Amino acid sequence: MDFFETILWPLRWLVELVLAVWHQAFTWIGMDPESGLTWVLSIIGLVVVVRSALIPVTVRQIKSQRRMMDLAPEMKKIQDKYKGKKDQYSREAMSRETMALYKKHGTNPFSSCLPILIQMPVFFSLFYVLRHASDNTTGIGFMTAELTKNFNAAELFGAPLKMTFTQGWESGNWTVVVLLGINVILMIGSQFFTQLQIMSKNVSDETKNSPMYRQQRILLYIIPFAFLFSGVAFPLALNVYWFTSNLWTMAQQFIVIRNMPTPGSDAWRARQERLKAKGKLTDDEKRAQARGEEIAPPKAGQRQQPVSAKRSKKKGK
Repeated sequence: MDFFETILWPLRWLVELVLAVWHQAFTWIGMDPESGLTWVLSIIGLVVVVRSALIPVTVRQIKSQRRMMDLAPEMKKIQDKYKGKKDQYSREAMSRETMALYKKHGTNPFSSCLPILIQMPVFFSLFYVLRHASDNTTGIGFMTAELTKNFNAAELFGAPLKMTFTQGWESGNWTVVVLLGINVILMIGSQFFTQLQIMSKNVSDETKNSPMYRQQRILLYIIPFAFLFSGVAFPLALNVYWFTSNLWTMAQQFIVIRNMPTPGSDAWRARQERLKAKGKLTDDEKRAQARGEEIAPPKAGQRQQPVSAKRSKKKGK
């Protein structure tokens, strides 16, 4: 057992428990224990358990991302203040002011990465569980010899779940190659669409003019292609887990953007229109709209103030 396997031992035990419970549940309702579909559904069940447990962390991530976007204009001021200054004193001063800004807004650059950082140990724990099962080695808890045998026999449309893209290519199993190829395309597409939802609909007009936003737009086209490595290096079963997790993220972002949009964003304005149509605007908002004004998005620690439609249009340009 290598170092990482030792560290991940508790998580591997939990992953085996969840997989075994779901597999047993689907077997009880009459599904074949050696069927690829039974194992795919068990892996999807694992995604549901993991992502449901991460909902509180995800809510914190969403709030942190929003705060990071809100402080972009202030961050630009600090960067402009020390632009061209490369001496140690200036670098330290810039670092102190940046950290003070993060503290003031109650966020930091790493908060938005928290859900994925938590998911990665689960992902690698599942990788070790499936790798040992592929080698006909029983697990450390609930992955018994019988479950290991069932997993090794599991196929989806003739593609063994334990097989990787490389193994499929070398053995001439083109079903594995095609399925993993389609899976990678879908993973890249779902990741891109998820990020595009945030960047195009859930970012305030002020933030769209900041350098931070332009940098994130570049990452929008780069990050999804990291899934190329996943598609080639990991077995089909593990790619099913990651793609299902991507679909969860995409649906979750849609719900958040629709119901908790960033103030001043296109999604926020669309929500205001929906509330207006349903007659659910607050008294302040109704009075403002009766005067041809709209409620300006609030800044941290400030209450909403009505802004005339003309001023609002100018601000959005």
